[in-house]
Amino acid sequence: MGNILIITITWADHHLQTPMYLFLSSFSFSECCFITTVIPKLLDIFLVGRQSIYFAACFTQDFIFLFLGITVFFLMAKLSVDRYLAICKPLYYPTIKNPRMCFLLVIACLALGFILMVVPVVMLSYSSFCGSHIIPHFFYNFGPLVYLSCSDTRYTEMLAFVLDLFILLTSLIITIITYSNIVITIVQLPSAKEKKKTFSTCSSHLIVLSLIYGSCVFIYMKPKQMKRLNSNREATLVNMVVTTLLNPVISTLQNKQVH
Repeated sequence: MGNILIITITWADHHLQTPMYLFLSSFSFSECCFITTVIPKLLDIFLVGRQSIYFAACFTQDFIFLFLGITVFFLMAKLSVDRYLAICKPLYYPTIKNPRMCFLLVIACLALGFILMVVPVVMLSYSSFCGSHIIPHFFYNFGPLVYLSCSDTRYTEMLAFVLDLFILLTSLIITIITYSNIVITIVQLPSAKEKKKTFSTCSSHLIVLSLIYGSCVFIYMKPKQMKRLNSNREATLVNMVVTTLLNPVISTLQNKQVH
């Protein structure tokens, strides 16, 4: 509901149709799709007790979850660049971040997410699943599917680990570089009031980044995916429910412009 509200007010009010809020509405749309792949089935398990899923459906869930999750990471990196341009290069900002450029960047994030995840998921789908069909998890992520496979999945796991590392490090390096420049610019501002106002526009984004990176590094930065599935379950629940619940409030709904 929070994400849908962000999308609605962004497209309804022309004052919010700026690059930052267009990116935030794209981010909110990705979040809506992201949680829709998992939460309805999770509620079905808890409330109705239907704990089974078709083979094709579990791989579809896995692919969409990973594809949209990667897209969210790249969108967060784009939001960091957007804040950098707005604060450090304000004269160039309107020229660089026009609506056409925003649209192309969102499409690029979606394309990267699709390309990077389709290969490992397809490779895993060709594995043999001849043993138990029960996993200690509430949805079919890459790790639980590796856990079920009775084939040699070492190469598939290593490929997935390298891609996860590339995605996390790329987006994290972009974020660190942009926010380092932002901090330097804020420190050089003449008045304390200006410093406080400028920092407040970035603090919410930093909180969201900390929540997302913290949980995802814990879940995915292990070469052996089948290890620590039980601890991953709690971290995934935080990432799926707590972070997604807080994102709309932290990112947008507290802003004066939105009010």
